[in-house]
Amino acid sequence: MKLPKTTLILILLTLGLGCFVYFYEIRGATVREEIKEQKQKIFSFAEDDVQSLTVKTNKITLNLERNPESSSNPKWLIKAPISGPANDAIVSYLMDLLVKGNSDRTLSTPAKELGEFALDQPQATINITLKNQQSHQLILGKSNFNGRFLYAQADPATKPDGNINVLLVSTDFANAVNRELSEWKQPVDNSQKLPGLSTPLPTPTNSK
Repeated sequence: MKLPKTTLILILLTLGLGCFVYFYEIRGATVREEIKEQKQKIFSFAEDDVQSLTVKTNKITLNLERNPESSSNPKWLIKAPISGPANDAIVSYLMDLLVKGNSDRTLSTPAKELGEFALDQPQATINITLKNQQSHQLILGKSNFNGRFLYAQADPATKPDGNINVLLVSTDFANAVNRELSEWKQPVDNSQKLPGLSTPLPTPTNSK
């Protein structure tokens, strides 16, 4: 039985529409959701939730705690390796990255390949303790092949399949933590001092 030409065209159009609906609406929605999930926040806590930070690099291990006098400056105090007020601008820069930072992509890789990303001997480890005593950790490895991102682990854990999640995060994290101890300290206010002078200038007297 030969179908009329118009009927055949209608059948082809129906099949084409069905394929479009499947690949765009159904399959496409899944792909779009996967892309959306790839760029997700590293952590879900807020800045005010954080009670303390420990930043460990190849140079120093720095312990920071929120100032219990919340209405006074500085907001953060250095507890080790020295004691004193912290540079709020420097700490806020790191906090902003931790709170708002996103992972560009997540790679699932065997745990034995940690060394490929320098996560077995990281350039920095950040331990975060919240006011509710929950803890989080961010481990920073080396840069990726084009230097645009850092390999990292957030709250590292081995999945049931034996793999681990490796994140791609901003290189700003390296800039935020790889600092000298002097940079973490609150700057000294020299606005009332003249450069190079350890004693005040004498008061001029009128000569007769």
